[in-house]
Amino acid sequence: MSFGAPLWLASLALVPIAIAAAVAARRRARRYAVRFPAVSTVALAAGSGPSWRRYLPPLLALAALAGLALALARPRVSYSATLKQASLMLVTDHSGSMAATDVAPTRLAAAESAANTFIDQLPSRARVGAIAFSTSPDAAQAPVTNHAAARAIINAQTANGATDTGGALELALQMLHGKAAKHHSSAIVLLSDGAANAGPSAAGVAREAGRDKIPIFTVALGTGNGTLPSPDPFQAPTPVPPDPQLLAQIAKLSGGRAFNAQDAGDLISIYKHLGTQLGSVTRHREITAAFAIGGLVLLLAAAATSTRWAGRLP
Repeated sequence: MSFGAPLWLASLALVPIAIAAAVAARRRARRYAVRFPAVSTVALAAGSGPSWRRYLPPLLALAALAGLALALARPRVSYSATLKQASLMLVTDHSGSMAATDVAPTRLAAAESAANTFIDQLPSRARVGAIAFSTSPDAAQAPVTNHAAARAIINAQTANGATDTGGALELALQMLHGKAAKHHSSAIVLLSDGAANAGPSAAGVAREAGRDKIPIFTVALGTGNGTLPSPDPFQAPTPVPPDPQLLAQIAKLSGGRAFNAQDAGDLISIYKHLGTQLGSVTRHREITAAFAIGGLVLLLAAAATSTRWAGRLP
């Protein structure tokens, strides 16, 4: 729960102040009490009700005071609502290093499976696009509600070439331009395993995405021990470690978030989380009226019980 006007919460201090004042007044009354030998006889003649009746009206009044103080603070609750009008771009690296087998069965096969899992988590009306890239972006689909179009690009990749991360992100932004104003959410999900070694600066494109309020969520796939076999059987395998530092920079500059995945299970979990996160939005509902009505009901109950049993207001 959060509050739209939290300063009003300070008025809750009136509750303990009122209790302290009542206790002080009761002690002062006892200090100046006069003893009458016939008090017990008078009390017996007057009769007395249960002891809890004496405390119920002031307790109800204090509860009413607390409820009205909370109402003034404008309480609201958060809830997750399905975001049916989202525009998302899946950008997947299929450079030569994606053939490494440190993520079973290969980095690319694990990436394809996880990307399909991501799409499974999205609402059917979400607009999804896809870009496959290596030396340059070589397959692209603008965001559409027909998710099969994005799946076709994802499932048709072959590991080869260099890594033009900046060019792929630049194309993804172009495809999302004009969508952000019409839809509640636009975002890019980038999966790559290596350093960008071709095309424009990925960091520069990430800054542009940040200015456009289009976050880039990055996933660095692979382990530091990843290698590719050398074409020469007498040469050592070629190391192909991921570059999580660059991907973390891209996410930070764009306002997104960076993830690291070192096996297929990690990757699928990340994509499930992203699919749920990007397929919904956190909204707030104000519940001031409930607290205000509750406070007034308690106040009326305090007045009614006090006049009924004590003949006066609490």
